Amino acid sequence: MIRTETLTGDAVAAALDDLARLRIAVFRDWPYLYDGDPAYERDYLRAYTRPGAVVVAAWHGPRMIGAATGAPMEHHAEDFAAAFADRPEPLSDIFYCAESVLLPAYRGHGLGHAFFDGREAHARAIGRRWSAFCSVIRPADHPARPADYRPLDGFWRKRGYQPLPGVVSRFAWKDVGETTETDKPLQFWIKPL
Repeated sequence: MIRTETLTGDAVAAALDDLARLRIAVFRDWPYLYDGDPAYERDYLRAYTRPGAVVVAAWHGPRMIGAATGAPMEHHAEDFAAAFADRPEPLSDIFYCAESVLLPAYRGHGLGHAFFDGREAHARAIGRRWSAFCSVIRPADHPARPADYRPLDGFWRKRGYQPLPGVVSRFAWKDVGETTETDKPLQFWIKPL
């Protein structure tokens, strides 16, 4: 049986190892191609134990099979404030739906909606007016792109999100098979709550 659970604070702290393993496994695939490190992941994920942050986790029995993270945008201001510098929405009104990861065997069964529903409900509960996330931009002719890859743009649009023209941030990570980190462009999407 699959169940979802909303985690905050200490409950997130107790799940950090599961979250780190899951992120490394899922983000290794296209389009992220992330060559993850468990120590970095645990340190990064500690931000989601802070007040206002949330993790919506999906479990199959005792095994975490998916998770979606979110936090007030100002928790990520250092990384993303410049991208929003010319936008009318104050960072303090935006909830950042950070990452969604789900093992391939469990996709297509509504968990993506559950992840967004949980984060958006949490955002409304803490008084946010906007929900935003970003997606990595990869070239259409990238050699690692699977022939059967289907972007999630349609799913996001059906949920009411729209890309923000020109609101692009850059974030560095090491791709699988590479020896150094390189910057990747990230396109922001937003919707009113």
